[in-house]
Amino acid sequence: MANKQTSVVVVAAGKGARMNHSLPKQYLPLEGKPILAHTLVNLSKISAVDSIVLVVSKDRLDWCRQKIIEKFDIKKVDKIVAGGKTRTESVRKGLNSLDENTEIAAIHDGVRPFITQSLFDNIIKYVKQSGAAICAVPLRDTLKTADEQNRVQSTQERKGLWLVQTPQIFKYSLIMKAYKKAEEGSLQATDDAGIVENLPHPVKIVEGSPLNIKITTPEDLVLAEAIYEIIYS
Repeated sequence: MANKQTSVVVVAAGKGARMNHSLPKQYLPLEGKPILAHTLVNLSKISAVDSIVLVVSKDRLDWCRQKIIEKFDIKKVDKIVAGGKTRTESVRKGLNSLDENTEIAAIHDGVRPFITQSLFDNIIKYVKQSGAAICAVPLRDTLKTADEQNRVQSTQERKGLWLVQTPQIFKYSLIMKAYKKAEEGSLQATDDAGIVENLPHPVKIVEGSPLNIKITTPEDLVLAEAIYEIIYS
């Protein structure tokens, strides 16, 4: 009987319009290497990760294989699959391509390059207990709601509010069940925990890291360069 696996679906099929660049954000250079390459290399260093499925746009399949996977010798990437029109569709395609021996499935943003072994391990131990766990950081700023003219309507209590990150990790059977229900109900979600919550099923929050940023704007890229210097200098 084959060993059960922990597999990661890396979602990198977006166009990255907010970056205001002709090149999608995941392929922009960070210290001379595409952001996506940093993400995949760091995931590959995590001992708990057995395999990785990379989800990219159809026109980037061969490019990613040659310019990232082969160039940087990332051996844990088993498959590269074409994504869908939405993030939810892309994740579903990635999950459907996972090996049948997968026991735990993680979903991670291709533009979060600073994933670490300790963070991944801290999340996964809760998955083994409850089936679903995500990382997030507590909201530290004041949160207000406003009307259409940007006039303050109210100030929100920030206690209990979190800024959600990835990886989000689940028992494979649970996330597949959740995505099946989501597909039947035509549900789209901005994160995978939302798909699981729809079952419903409880999701554990594990405190993430302020360094585990998602690079989506030019300002984020400047911040990422500073974080890189902190981590690797």
